[in-house]
Amino acid sequence: MKLKRVSAIARKELLHVLRDWRSLGIGIAIPVVMLFLFGYALTLDVDQVPLVVWDQSATPASRELVGAFRSSRYFFLLEGAGGYPELERAIASRRAVIALVVPVDFAGRVASGRGASVQAILDGSDSNVASFALGYAEAVTRGYSERVTLELLRRSGLPAPVPGLEVRPRVWFNADMESRNYIFPGLIAIVMMVIAALLTSLTFAREWEGGTMEQLIATPVTGGELILGKLVPYFAIGMLDLVLSVLVAQFVFQIPLRGELWLVFAASAVFLVGALSIGILISIITKSQFLSSQIALVATMLPAFLLSGFVFPIENMPYPIQVFTHIVTARYFVVLLRGIYLKGLGLGTLAGEALLLALFAACVLGLSLFKFRKKIE
Repeated sequence: MKLKRVSAIARKELLHVLRDWRSLGIGIAIPVVMLFLFGYALTLDVDQVPLVVWDQSATPASRELVGAFRSSRYFFLLEGAGGYPELERAIASRRAVIALVVPVDFAGRVASGRGASVQAILDGSDSNVASFALGYAEAVTRGYSERVTLELLRRSGLPAPVPGLEVRPRVWFNADMESRNYIFPGLIAIVMMVIAALLTSLTFAREWEGGTMEQLIATPVTGGELILGKLVPYFAIGMLDLVLSVLVAQFVFQIPLRGELWLVFAASAVFLVGALSIGILISIITKSQFLSSQIALVATMLPAFLLSGFVFPIENMPYPIQVFTHIVTARYFVVLLRGIYLKGLGLGTLAGEALLLALFAACVLGLSLFKFRKKIE
């Protein structure tokens, strides 16, 4: 392999990218758009849940309960309702996710210590949001109940009960419990995977469709030199995308980086070689730009988005799907980035994932070299 030939192929491919604004847009503009779009739109936090209340009691005790919901950052109190039909319309129209019904005898039962109950009606069409809303409502009512109990004991001259068990939580790695801090490192992996495969999936197919592959075959350039030369400019574009991603994470979304920056770039470089090689392999096999781009999109975006643990926990998937996720290289890269970003882990802990990334890149690149033949079929 001669570096002069590799650099010539790389220069030719780079000039093509610079002259083709569409390829340049795919390589640089689309990743930035995806980062901002997913960074702002994709969140697992459930707060400011729309709440509507039918207060049949209309007493200071019921207003105190409603005030506890209003002061919680997890609920957004809408206007009050005057009956079940209004509650039904609010939930059916998605203006409210949860409705609270306070009974007429609420204040009397609370004052007498007999215990009172309130009805919570939830929109179960989105089970995830409904589960969170129910948990938040139970927490608010539990806090209200504890305050009422302490007040009744105080009025009776009895001492406050000593809690038998007290939980003192301490959150590590993501102290603010912001889902964005967890999602964004995985988003970098998804963006790099999709863009890298899409870019290189057009390389060899473009040569075949443009009629220039015959000229390349007639030159002394070997298959390895041709593949490496075509990888180099797209590798540079991929690393530029990584730099933009790191900058956006740091200065726009304030994602904390607790680990080493060089480790982020080293792991990304290995992952990028594998992602670029997937596109090269698809392009070599199909020899069609349209078909290559479609296969690359299906083979990279869907597995990376659904099966890498980026959004959906792998542990919650059916066992056969969990087994299948082991061949999705983005799975290991997501673990690497989250470990570096959130926990400050090094290669001592993440060596297994890094080794699998390197093995995958070597296998796919080797398969591309094996499938490419310098002959016209």
